Amino acid sequence: MTQTVPEPAVVAQPAPESALTAAIGFLRREQHPAGWWKGELATNVTMDAEDLLLRQFLGILTPRVAQESARWIRSQQRADGTWANFPGGPADLSTTVEAWVALRLAGDPADAPWLATAAEYIRGHGGLEGTRVFTRIWLALFGQWSWDELPNMPPELIFLPSWFPLNVYDFACWARQTIVPLTVVGTLRPVRDLPFDVAELRIGEHPAKTRTPWTWDGLFQNLDTALHVYAKLPVNPVRKVALKQAAEWILARQEADGSWGGIQPPWVYSILALHLLGYPLDHPVLKAGIEGLDGFTIREETEQGWVRRLEACQSPVWDTALAMTALLDAGVSPGDEMLVRATDWVLGEEIRVTGDWSVRRPRLAPGGFAFEFANDGYPDTDDTAEVVLALRRMGKPDHLRIRAAVDRSVRWLEGMQSRDGGWGAFDVDNTQVLATKLPFCDFGAVIDPPSADVTAHVVEMLAAEGKADTPECRRGVQWMLDHQEPDGSWFGRWGTNYVYGTGAVVPALVDAGIPAGDPRIRRAVRWLSEHQNADGGWGEDLRSYRDPAWAGRGDSTPSQTAWALLALLAAGERESEAVTRGVAWLCERQRPDGGWDEDKHTGTGFPGDFYLSYHLYRVVFPLSALGRYVRGGS
Repeated sequence: MTQTVPEPAVVAQPAPESALTAAIGFLRREQHPAGWWKGELATNVTMDAEDLLLRQFLGILTPRVAQESARWIRSQQRADGTWANFPGGPADLSTTVEAWVALRLAGDPADAPWLATAAEYIRGHGGLEGTRVFTRIWLALFGQWSWDELPNMPPELIFLPSWFPLNVYDFACWARQTIVPLTVVGTLRPVRDLPFDVAELRIGEHPAKTRTPWTWDGLFQNLDTALHVYAKLPVNPVRKVALKQAAEWILARQEADGSWGGIQPPWVYSILALHLLGYPLDHPVLKAGIEGLDGFTIREETEQGWVRRLEACQSPVWDTALAMTALLDAGVSPGDEMLVRATDWVLGEEIRVTGDWSVRRPRLAPGGFAFEFANDGYPDTDDTAEVVLALRRMGKPDHLRIRAAVDRSVRWLEGMQSRDGGWGAFDVDNTQVLATKLPFCDFGAVIDPPSADVTAHVVEMLAAEGKADTPECRRGVQWMLDHQEPDGSWFGRWGTNYVYGTGAVVPALVDAGIPAGDPRIRRAVRWLSEHQNADGGWGEDLRSYRDPAWAGRGDSTPSQTAWALLALLAAGERESEAVTRGVAWLCERQRPDGGWDEDKHTGTGFPGDFYLSYHLYRVVFPLSALGRYVRGGS
């Protein structure tokens, strides 16, 4: 008797078309009535720890804020007692110290098991003596570190003209807005009470300072010694004028929402500086600054109670531009009410006033867009390029208004090109590496040189505007070709990392006229194919910024998978196995509500030091990739 063997069951795979429909529905539900989108911008617990320290210093810390923040900080502690700068990353000494101090401030006893374990790690990995400068500044504010043992930054820095080395405009916008108020804080050297001591975190050994003669490091260490001597002299008329001018510089840069630059570091230190200069907490400037922090606060109810955490920044313009592009890629009509509302809101965010960028480009007419709700002083080239790419695909009923904003933005972007042909994010030719040698600058990027991802977005925009053959676009293309890595990838400054850079550059080069068969494009395709994970997705660990062995390696994530797919689709790889598997990975992992889960940080603040999780990345980039796959676009 012949036995019939049943055919194996065929498991239906989610179709890309269904995934598109679900993701479109997700974004439709997530749009704010005013027209914008904004996903949470998650970082690490230094934001929350420093917020508690700021409030303690100002005398405004309340038990509710302390306890809610403490619950969040505790929830982020790992099994070994430490805190990291990104999920799955290595322990970070300074972050762990700041978290320990914040929890003590919230009332946790030093012998609590979680704090005892953290303290053991701290002492075993350099103690307070091994922390970064910014952590030691916070300790000095409470008498737990000597101001004499911190690098000196004199307020007279404000007097240096823009052509003089190490003037404030040699620093990136985020750095200069932090440094100017810190020159005030470091000059006035305040000390406020802390209801406990941190001596148990010391190891009694300071890192050895090697002064190598005739090197920049050695010269700056000697200069720092001289500045410390100068700082101890009686306050003279020049210093008084410098402090006054620094205050005026700070005041001129406060934004409408009370922030400075829409980001945490300059915001916090500007409040401290002005308060120390005599501004009372009920002064309109400080009142707006302190109240504005509430707008960057997220409160959630958990099983342990309410938790409170801060966003280091907010990204509504960026998120909205990316969402618009994704929806258009997915086939949503430009006339859809959702996109019409988004267009109207974005147009209202155009910046028509000059900012710090005009120091290097005094004759350039303003235009462009910033990242945040309020940041008129610092529009950036990346946001502006993405906004133009979205707006130019929109039409009636605001065609003339859209065209005028696009034209102004294009002219501004062309004028913001650096001498080498690339684009930085906020400034032109902000490449003075001398600034990075200062003893003060031991954490984070302090300059804003051109990067592959930003340059790619501007070039892609210029090509879309029919300007592929202009000198500006051709120089941008050459800059990207010159900066391709030997393995075929590109470094990603603002997203993680080589997957992001390559995902941005390949579509830009193809749109600008480089054939998909060009050897440089093929090398990029090969690199992406070789770094696809066994599950079909792509991922890259943030450690690739410090260790090249991690380049293109890491757990698969929706955003990084989408970046790789966008590059491969632009290179004509739609029918390839790599694209088929990548699309399947996205479709199989979509949630029922149309979104995706992503527990990794894939955004970059400072390479090697500070990272971000854009909660909308996990939706907008997969939607774009799937839309271009289904609709045959690139």
